[in-house]
Amino acid sequence: MTDTPYNFDTCPDRTGYGSLKWDKYKDLDILPLWVADMDFTTAPEIIAALQQRLDHGIYGYTIPYEAPIQAVLDYLDRQHGYNAKGHWLNFLPGLVPAINLCCHAYVAADESVMTATPVYPPFLGAPDYANRELIKTQLCLDANDHWTLDFDAMEAAVKPNTKLFILCSPHNPVGRVYTRGELTRLGDFCEKHDLILISDEIHCDLIFDDNAQHIVTVKLSESLAARTVTLMAPSKTYNLPGLACAFSIIENSKLRLQFQKTIRGIITEVNCFGYAGCEAAYNLGEPWRQALLSYLRGNYELTYKFIKTQIPGITFRPMESTYLAWFDVTRLELENPVGFFEDNGVGLSDGIPFDGIQHLRLNFGCPRSRLLEGLEKMAAALSNR
Repeated sequence: MTDTPYNFDTCPDRTGYGSLKWDKYKDLDILPLWVADMDFTTAPEIIAALQQRLDHGIYGYTIPYEAPIQAVLDYLDRQHGYNAKGHWLNFLPGLVPAINLCCHAYVAADESVMTATPVYPPFLGAPDYANRELIKTQLCLDANDHWTLDFDAMEAAVKPNTKLFILCSPHNPVGRVYTRGELTRLGDFCEKHDLILISDEIHCDLIFDDNAQHIVTVKLSESLAARTVTLMAPSKTYNLPGLACAFSIIENSKLRLQFQKTIRGIITEVNCFGYAGCEAAYNLGEPWRQALLSYLRGNYELTYKFIKTQIPGITFRPMESTYLAWFDVTRLELENPVGFFEDNGVGLSDGIPFDGIQHLRLNFGCPRSRLLEGLEKMAAALSNR
């Protein structure tokens, strides 16, 4: 149980509120441990800020204003040692539309986009929605059994018409925090092939391994910063996705103008509560975040030990970040893995949309008792089949 002033052991009933996570299994006896949406109540400091904004009583169109801009800049400097400028920022209602629009902004109809899989499904859908060719390479395992980028495969797959590489850092779903060496090598690859790098760093503040450290990709070199679009948001860390507030950081003025022209008339204003939540999260949310990381570390350790001892047929490699466990279930020989566990009361994310056949993703961002219930149901289902 938690010994902090914040409560992660219980959470409100989410049914009846249009929750994507919970309404998927509405009226079914299935415990939802799937989509990347934690079951924790957000920081009380954020709730208070939202209440204050609510009390204002006027919720009109809201443009980026000084307070949230400065909160983001202070956060980037304090947390990541990155001295960004306000005019580099574009506030957005989410990272998924940003990834999609980058495929339009920077890639012509006869050009291609590259990424490494398994990966967050919108990385794979965005090029297709834009009618751009997608080039996929698989992540590989290094000598320490850690997931990493397969640079040999990338060199073999890249084409003269490839214009974009989409990176997930830290990586969803495998939970890796890339090292400086890995990111530097990726930067060299992008420069060699004249690729624009889209760096989705939305999970960068969810690192629970004390030996890992997130490196903002653009900090590696001025030349890499000049070809990088960085995407961030407080949503995953502080459980605020419903407030729809994210931002891009684009140092290169040409790339920034291309992006701004492309989103014009398509991307709407961020709502007033999104800005209020973002400002409060970055200015006041650090004590809650630290408590969250401690709790997530405990949930991860529980999950890892349980899988190793109770369900050894699942391969679960160590992870350093996120609250999303990536399971290789090949050895279980299940014809339909996600369906099997749903039939036995546990709702997990199917690995197929991530380009991970015979894989499942489990969300352990929930009260520990709920996580244990889900794991025990999985073990019981396998022992009874």
